[in-house]
Amino acid sequence: MKAVHLFIGLLALLAIAGCSDEPSDAGFAGLADEGQEHGFRQPAPGGHISLPEDWGAHPDYRIEWWYLTANLETAEGQPLGLQWTQFRQGLEPRPPGAPAPDATLWPLQSAWMAHGAVSFDGQHWFDERFARGDIGQAGATTAPLQVWLDHWQLSEMAAGRWQLSASGDGWSYDLVLIPGQQVVRHGEQGFSAKTPDGQGSMYFSLTDIAIQGEVVLDGHSYKVAGLGWLDREWSSQFLRSDQRGWDWFALRLDDGSRLMVFQVGDGDGAFRSGTWVDPQGEAHSLGTDEIELAALDYRDIKPGRVPVAWQLDIPAMGLSLRVSAPPGTYWNDGLYPYWESPVSVSGSVDGSGYMELTGYGESAE
Repeated sequence: MKAVHLFIGLLALLAIAGCSDEPSDAGFAGLADEGQEHGFRQPAPGGHISLPEDWGAHPDYRIEWWYLTANLETAEGQPLGLQWTQFRQGLEPRPPGAPAPDATLWPLQSAWMAHGAVSFDGQHWFDERFARGDIGQAGATTAPLQVWLDHWQLSEMAAGRWQLSASGDGWSYDLVLIPGQQVVRHGEQGFSAKTPDGQGSMYFSLTDIAIQGEVVLDGHSYKVAGLGWLDREWSSQFLRSDQRGWDWFALRLDDGSRLMVFQVGDGDGAFRSGTWVDPQGEAHSLGTDEIELAALDYRDIKPGRVPVAWQLDIPAMGLSLRVSAPPGTYWNDGLYPYWESPVSVSGSVDGSGYMELTGYGESAE
């Protein structure tokens, strides 16, 4: 079995690194050199999102993911954070509508990776899994909705009712998800630029998913309930070779508004974008000049220093927010390590949410 896992891990490494000699610092999204799409389609302004079709896989694009974060509470009122992400990496493009390759031929058109994590009481549990595509081990369908890698599965139980289950070393969760009705299309009707010269992705979110279920940590069972945020994104050329990662925030504010902000790079050269959904549910796209973001405090962890508190201002919306991670280390130490933590929000309005930071260190030994 070790040989099988080693092979799958090597396959994923080759896939995620775009078949280069070393993994990209940007991780799963830092895949294609500028102008090198290798026959894959590339999102562009004017593209559109079609549902439910776009919940499924896009084999004509090079990278995509389904990404859930959740701010939950136990029955005793203790906060608990949770993450589930599934990635697909294309190695060979397949035109829309073309049949999948014969699984008995052991095709190599795509590789899949899944991440699961739970954060509770200052502790953090994380695992990742890998799979070869088109042999049944991993995939995504829309009728009914199902996204799976082995026994890690997001599946539609009935209309408007999903189930998510995953497990790893010392943790598991089995959850029921009731997605909200509003679909937030980021950027220009779903096209989200990631560079000043127009590279980007198709990107939409469900920001209010009611969640309840059970989380088991080191043999202790917790009934949980709360809200989740699910991102859906696909592209072929996401980051330029000179962009070493990103900082991403998904915030649910107590006045009923929602805020997604990310920056690629740092300092004066950072590219920033975001979406503010006002309390009435109307989405407003935010450009680099409308977002002020600065790290306030750092935490030393084994791979290096990670900014764990930020000042985030959107002057046009009257927002001045401090975004802070709780005590603890929330380092997802996988093939491509990154920080993933729940956050609290204070300032002009309170709230909660999640923060993802990439490009801050090598994998811990």
